[in-house]
Amino acid sequence: MTDLVECHSGYEYGERPVALQWQGQRHEISEILARWRIPGGKCFQVLTSDGQVFELFYGELYDEWRIHQS
Repeated sequence: MTDLVECHSGYEYGERPVALQWQGQRHEISEILARWRIPGGKCFQVLTSDGQVFELFYGELYDEWRIHQS
């Protein structure tokens, strides 16, 4: 099962995450603290509106998101 991340998609999919589901709750992303690319995907470090920090990884090959709480 993949993690659920809502994202803004402009000229490409997964351009900017806007919300995520974590432990059954929806968390809106208030700020993207960092973003970087790795082979096979995109990574984001984000701050949610309730002050939590998460790392998000979008794997392009399998079209899935992974969430890790920092």
